[in-house]
Amino acid sequence: MKKYVLSVLAAGTLWGTMGFFTRTLAGIGIDSTGAILVRCAFAAVMFALTLLLTDGKQFRVAPRDFWCFFGSGVCSLLFFTYCYFNAINLMDLSTAAILLYTAPSIVMILSLILFRERITPKKVVALILAFAGCCLVSGITGGTRSLSVQGLLFGLGSGVGYALYSIFARFALDRGYSSNTINFYSCLLAAVGTALIWNPAPAVHAMFATWSSFGFCVLAGLVTCYLPYFLYTYGLTGLETGKASILASVEPVVATLVGIFIFHETLTPVALGGILLVLAAVVLLNLKEHQKA
Repeated sequence: MKKYVLSVLAAGTLWGTMGFFTRTLAGIGIDSTGAILVRCAFAAVMFALTLLLTDGKQFRVAPRDFWCFFGSGVCSLLFFTYCYFNAINLMDLSTAAILLYTAPSIVMILSLILFRERITPKKVVALILAFAGCCLVSGITGGTRSLSVQGLLFGLGSGVGYALYSIFARFALDRGYSSNTINFYSCLLAAVGTALIWNPAPAVHAMFATWSSFGFCVLAGLVTCYLPYFLYTYGLTGLETGKASILASVEPVVATLVGIFIFHETLTPVALGGILLVLAAVVLLNLKEHQKA
């Protein structure tokens, strides 16, 4: 069980580097929507190579199960990103981040209904600790813009979309598909959907402008999409869906640390308290795992 926990924690850690890669991509002329295309497209290629090198038969998908991959790719990856980008344009980033991290509670409720996963007292306490920690790390007291109904809906939509990946991936895993198959089709459909909704030309032009730009785009796809989704989906094969979603809440902690050590941002006492709360949630869930063993 420990390897699955470590896989999910590693995935959350890698997702936490998103800010660094997004800012750097913006510096070479690739905006936030272009970053989605770059990340998902390169990750899809990497997952395709993984399938070719391991077992090409894993490309096969029964038509009746296509909805699982459409759900994880379009309804989750693409929908979540669309909602989140709109949310951060309509409200403070801290408020948008807080609404995004309603995802673990949504996953827990849906997992109870769909997969009969029990909601235990320890899981509820861990969820509360993680959410409170995310609120503090995101700077809940720093908001200055009013919250509109439209902004609230987009913010909650980002949380729902973020949560849906765990749900649709669980459905696909239960139908016997490998984590690599799930990730390949999820990233492929997200990349295609992004290219259809937003003009991909500026991102493609900037990506091929220089070898260093191309190399950084490949690195962004590897670090922020291929590896974390590889690790997270693998973690789902050995963990309850709700528990995995809570563990992934280390993402804002890592994002805060990236801001401190790379962009020289200040670590406030409130943010430090949030980090400790998230880590306490992780420790609590690990203690339960050890008790079961």
